Amino acid sequence: MKIIVPLAALAALLVGCAGSQPVATVAVPEPLKPPAGEVLALVVPAKGVQIYECRAAKDKPGVFEWGFVAPEAELFDTRGSKIGKHYGGPSWEAADGSKLTGALKGRADAPRSGDIPWLLIGTTASGPQGSFSKVSFIQRVNTVGGVAPTAACGQANSGATARIPYTADYYFLGEAKATGAVTTAPSERKY
Repeated sequence: MKIIVPLAALAALLVGCAGSQPVATVAVPEPLKPPAGEVLALVVPAKGVQIYECRAAKDKPGVFEWGFVAPEAELFDTRGSKIGKHYGGPSWEAADGSKLTGALKGRADAPRSGDIPWLLIGTTASGPQGSFSKVSFIQRVNTVGGVAPTAACGQANSGATARIPYTADYYFLGEAKATGAVTTAPSERKY
């Protein structure tokens, strides 16, 4: 299946990300479908860690668990060039200073156990106008790794942190208001 992307939306989002190659996309589960009118504008591979902390469980006296703290990842174009970073908030920041802050809208288990869930995230742009400014939703897909540690978590190691490696593709979506289209085709991740 080919994805159709308006050229104007793609151009607005690729400022500062020149040289990106088309990539294959995956079908997403129903809970991750964006509202009508949103189209794929940019595929952003990420590589980094999911950070967890051993802490007392909420509403469970005497129980400790690994709680999610934040992501910490580098963002790439499809050729492997670094184009930004992803960190707590959750936030995505392009090298040109444009930023997105997200709010969870949908969730689906990853196809393989041991991988963090796939997500649909609504975004709010901030910072200067740039390559991420027109993004309204992000889908996190193709996740590998990143789940909470299985190591013991208790009072003895309360406050300990674990940095669990992960990779994912972030599909940046924007409104389809322009005319013309391009299609995506398979490519290999190069980071």
